[in-house]
Order: sequence, then structure tokens, then C-alpha cells
Amino acid sequence: MTVKIRDVVMVGAGPSALAAAVYTTREDIDTVLYEKGVVGGMAAITDKVDNYPGFAEGIEGLKLAEELQKQAERFGAEIEFGDVTELRDEGDHKVLVVDGEEVKARTVLIATGSDYNKINVPGEAEYYGRGVHYCATCDGAFYRDKKLAVVGGGNSAVQEAIFLTRFASHIDLLVRSEIKASEVLQHELKEFVHEGKITIHKGTTTEEILATDGKVSSVKVNQNGTEKEFKVDGVFVFVGLKPNTQFVEGTLDLDTSGLIKTDAMLETSMPGVFASGDVRSGATMQIASAVGEGASAALAIREYLNELKRKK
Repeated sequence: MTVKIRDVVMVGAGPSALAAAVYTTREDIDTVLYEKGVVGGMAAITDKVDNYPGFAEGIEGLKLAEELQKQAERFGAEIEFGDVTELRDEGDHKVLVVDGEEVKARTVLIATGSDYNKINVPGEAEYYGRGVHYCATCDGAFYRDKKLAVVGGGNSAVQEAIFLTRFASHIDLLVRSEIKASEVLQHELKEFVHEGKITIHKGTTTEEILATDGKVSSVKVNQNGTEKEFKVDGVFVFVGLKPNTQFVEGTLDLDTSGLIKTDAMLETSMPGVFASGDVRSGATMQIASAVGEGASAALAIREYLNELKRKK
């Protein structure tokens, strides 16, 4: 039996892949997307997206994901649930292993995104989107004149804590050991500490996130052996990102953070395999840019497929 070779297999079904699928399917490029979690990715589990162009009042993350899915499917994109665990190059086509079965494709788009590292304490998962957040630019504006806790001591934690001072009345920065941000950021941080906008708590381990009536109300910590509780309206966790690239380790070129390296056309080190969105090295981790990269990747895939045809 002849195994069908798909024009393009997209790994992941977040905003970047869904946008790419709109472009490929409109040009009659046979397209299938494999998603192992939630269609829409992290956008789908974001309470409200307030910075996506075209929605003056913002839009619920789930609603945005549903609309992107409907649009892609309207043009003929197939969305399947499956876990891709392997990618191989076999010359004129690629082989992906999906739930133990081989799928062949002329081109591949990897848009598996990144996941926020978690601190894995009680209340973190339960109150995600209801007081627990991982993106200051996405959710900071919900906390005007509110008290916040920021967990982390690296560049991202300090940078995002400073950003959140635009909205919050006060921020408790909870640092496990010492501040490890760059000297420039530490110098800037001192100004906000001096102004009373941020208080740094070193040697502090977050133990539990508590809620009242379903919304975060405080956070329990252990500071140098002493238990404390801070009354806050929200907790922002910035302890790094973990790209979903485990299945291509040793197969594609990755940067030191595990993100996929691409060229200007978003092509990876394996010809015919492209990457876009939050999984790509250099990504801005924003939905709007992920969608734009998806469109760019789709156009690059079209050119790659046209070149394959010309060679035959």
C-alpha cells in the first residue's frame, strides 16, 4: 500500500501554526496539524488577550484560538491530536513519528511553542489566569493600583517587575537566593526600590499561593527559615521558559536555551523543515509576532514546494 506524502505537516496548533495553515490551505497545499495538548496553545489558556491588533476591547484567549481554528479549517486544514516524538530526513521527504505511527511529508513546520517553567507549588496551577500569570505584557494591565508578587531573580523577573510598576501600586520581588540579573537591570531596579515601588526579598522560597473566592489573595513563603505571608492580588512567575523541542534534540540545530535556530526564511538546519513562533530562536514570545512568523513560514514553504516540483 502506498503511503500518502503530505505537502506539509505542522507540529503544534497554536496561533503561529494556525496562521500558517490559513496561508497554505488557501493555495491548495495539503496541510495537516498535529497537536498534543490544546488547539490554540498557550493563547487558548490565557484569560484575556489585550494586545492583539484588531480587538479594541481585548479578546478572551480561548475565543481567539477558536476563531483561528475555524478560519484554518474553513480553508481545508486538518487538525489531529497526536504526539510527535521523532523527525527524520529521508531526502525528498521527511518522516515524523506520531503516536508511534510514521507520517511522511515534503515539508514540516515546527510551531510547538515554549512553556513557562513552573515553581510547582500548591495553588499555581489551580489559579492560573485567576491571579497566577507568566506574562507581564499580556496581563499586567489587569492590576492597576493592585499589589503583586513577582517570583524570580534573573533578567526576565527583574525586567518584568520593572514593567509591572506601570500598573501595580507595589511589588514584592521574591528571590530564592540572590538577584542574578545584569548590572544594567540591577541598577534600574535600585531606583524602583528607592521609590518604594518594589521590595526585594532575598533568600525567599515560594511555598503556596492562596486564594479567596477563587482569586489569588496571598502567597506563603519561607524566608531564611521563617514562614511569612504576603497579601497580594496576583502572582507573576518568571523563572525561565522551556521550549518544546525535546523531540528534535540532536536532529536540528538549537541555541543554548534549546530554541530552534532558523535562517532568514525561517528554515532550520534540516532542508524543508521550518520553525515559527515561540519555539524559534529570536522569537519575541508575543501572539502577534507568532502569527506573522506563521504567515512568513507558509510563504517560504510554498517556495520550497515549488522548487521541488521544478526539480522533477
